[in-house]
Formats: sequence, structure tokens, C-alpha cells
Amino acid sequence: MVKFHVLIPAAGSGSRMGSGIPKQYLPLLGMPLVAHSLKLFTENPRIDSVNLVLSAEDAEWQKLGIVLDQKVTVHRCGGETRAATVLNGLAQMNDAADDDWVLVHDAARPGLTHELLNRLLDDLQDDPVGGLLAIPLADTLKRADAAQRVARTEPRESLWQAQTPQMFRYAMLKKALQASSAAPTDEAQAIEALGHKPKLVLGDLRNLKITYARDLALVAAILNAEKPEGE
Repeated sequence: MVKFHVLIPAAGSGSRMGSGIPKQYLPLLGMPLVAHSLKLFTENPRIDSVNLVLSAEDAEWQKLGIVLDQKVTVHRCGGETRAATVLNGLAQMNDAADDDWVLVHDAARPGLTHELLNRLLDDLQDDPVGGLLAIPLADTLKRADAAQRVARTEPRESLWQAQTPQMFRYAMLKKALQASSAAPTDEAQAIEALGHKPKLVLGDLRNLKITYARDLALVAAILNAEKPEGE
């Protein structure tokens, strides 16, 4: 029986946040960012394992005192790039078969819901390639010149903003990352380089990636607004 595994690359420093600790450990509603994702994946009965990939030099993880579910395994084998971290993590997943699905999810993307996760699993579990959550672009896009003036307006038709999880077969994803000559910015790009076409599954704005301090405030506001009255 095909299984669903999650891989969370968390070896980055999050320098654009300007914080003293990696952004995946910043607090959000009383929990580190990465703990929100760990909780959601371990609570979903369809997920068989969760693999958290840290840097070998990470000195902050142990300070958090997060109690891990039995589904979670921590691997201290992070690489210099996201692609290297994911590839190193795949190599440590001894319980994953070639046809199993691997869902790669950003450590600093705490707004994922069970509804979005199940939508992704339902849409892709029989797909020949796999795919990712994404949302259609709504804003007009401007390309800048060297002087930061508008060079031209880019048509936004058929353009989507990639999110995570990105879900591909274990063997295909490993092959794609091993074959990449340049570091892809996400797993779908590596799959595309093999000549495949990942499927786009409708995501949601709440599933945004925390990159800047204002993003943290925005996600906190969204999650607070969705709390049942009295909590």
C-alpha cells in the first residue's frame, strides 16, 4: 500500500526576517512556527511519517522543548540549499518505498489546514506526476529595469503562485533533485526539468510563507480571526 510521507526542510537561517533565531522557531500564538506544521501533519491519519531536516549546527531546536509525536523523526543533515536539504532528507527516509508519496512543506508556512492537505492528497494520489498547492495571481505584475522603473507590464493570465506542500513520488523526486545542475527554488522546478508537468491544486492565501516580520503579524491575525468565540 502506497504511503504518504512529509519532509520539512528546516535548515535555513531566515536572514530576511532580521531576527536572532531561524524564522521557523519564531513564536506564533504560543507555538514555534514549525510546531504548527508538525501538529497538523501528525494529527492527519493519512500521513504515515513526518521527517524534519535540521542543520547539523542547529543550536536552537533543543531549546524549544517540543514533544514529538511518534510519527516524527528529526534528521540533522541539512545542506547549503533547500534542494540539498531535501535530497539529504530523502536519503535518510529508510521506510519510504519508490512509489510512496513525499510531501515537502516549508517549515515557516504555518497556515496549512486539514482541508487543504486533504484536497492535495485527494487530487494527486492517483496522478502520474504529482503536484503542488498554488493560487492564481490576482495583482498586475510589473517588470523593473535597472533603475527600478517599470520596463513593462507582464500578463498575469495563467500565472500561479506556488505554495507547499509539493507532492511527488519518492523515486521521482530523488531522481529530479540528483539531476538538477542548478539549485531549484522548489521541488516542482526540479520535476519540470525532467520533462514532467506537475498539477496545480488550488491553495489558499492563509497558507502563506513567513518571510518578513509583517507576514507573521498577518498570519497571526488570520488565525485569531478564525478561532471559535470564547477561545
